[in-house]
Amino acid sequence: MQSWTEPPVPQVSGTGLPLRLYDTADRAVRPVVPGRVATMYVCGITPYDATHLGHAATYLTFDLVHRLWRDAGHEVRYVQNVTDVDDPLFERAERDGLDWRELGARETDLFRSDMAALRVLPPHDYVGAVESVDEVVELVSKLLADGAAYVVADPEYPDVYFRADATEQFGYESGYDRTTMDALFAERGGDPDRPGKHDRLDPLLWRAARPGEPSWPAPMGPGRPGWHIECAAIAINRLGIGFDIQGGGSDLIFPHHEFSAAHGEALTPGHRFARHYAHTGMIGWDGAKMSKSRGNLVLVSTLRAAGVDPGAIRLGLYAGHYRSDREWSDAVLATAAARLDRWRAAVALPAGPAAADTVARLRRWLADDLDTPKALDAVDDWAERALTRGGSDPTAPGAVADAVDALLGVALVAPAEAA
Repeated sequence: MQSWTEPPVPQVSGTGLPLRLYDTADRAVRPVVPGRVATMYVCGITPYDATHLGHAATYLTFDLVHRLWRDAGHEVRYVQNVTDVDDPLFERAERDGLDWRELGARETDLFRSDMAALRVLPPHDYVGAVESVDEVVELVSKLLADGAAYVVADPEYPDVYFRADATEQFGYESGYDRTTMDALFAERGGDPDRPGKHDRLDPLLWRAARPGEPSWPAPMGPGRPGWHIECAAIAINRLGIGFDIQGGGSDLIFPHHEFSAAHGEALTPGHRFARHYAHTGMIGWDGAKMSKSRGNLVLVSTLRAAGVDPGAIRLGLYAGHYRSDREWSDAVLATAAARLDRWRAAVALPAGPAAADTVARLRRWLADDLDTPKALDAVDDWAERALTRGGSDPTAPGAVADAVDALLGVALVAPAEAA
């Protein structure tokens, strides 16, 4: 599957700093220590509706990670999936009288255009569930052979399930107790009451073919992938066990990331699926989490169609810390748009205050668990001094513009001006 076109990224003088990031599993901010090639897997969309600001906040967060790694001199291998075969997609397609493939392709195209407009660096591998079915079949077969999975005793629909107790360390990634796991499993796509399961928490690996649903041949019988195994297979086959960061929204901590990790760890005992688990907070609108099920969505494409500058969207989402649940509002957008205007006015000056300290502060705050509010303050401070007191350094406006572009992904200079 094709991703989207990469935006130009300016070079920033000096050297980027090592990243420290909150690890969900360890419940602490700790260093991320990649090798020459930094590796990251971020869970992608289920393409049954347009990209909302909750999605955007997640992908912009990991875009910062991508940009900081590059600034520090790493090559980045970034993998993202698209769950283009799943129940919500089928349900929406049936509601709208569309073929599920047509709906999935349309919404994936819209997502790509939204990411390109937001200047998100594209993943190295952008992989659909449909194109990874063979990889899932192979992984499910291994789990069955190792006794980590089983087939329910249902002659009509012999679904394959993963044993939640297949790994001794199950539960380490979320840290949740059993009561919380039970509640979230039922709320987030699990099927605790499926007859024949060994444990209510056991997740689906392979859904046996049902009438009217797509299916693929497999040794365990025709069917289609479960949700968690899709991400496990895609990540393992491109990054291997022990890649640097697994990322996504905080609603993926359990069951999705807990089980995708457990699937990989069941086959490689003693090895952690990812070295770092990073999760973003939820974006709210009108006092509730923004989600497709609630219908309280602010869509990136709608904002773009209304003429909102994508840079303002980025700055509005960066005004709060990535791990915090936070509200989007017209006031947040207005503040971000005004900030963007001030920054652009400041870098349009023929000279300004020296930029080295501002660039250093920008790097320092972003490297400290992606502290975007303080990073924005650093640029605000320079812009305020430039606009009110001026400066004598003719290279400073360009240096600030390049740093903001490269590290925050916000273009302050139009391409013609930059040339």
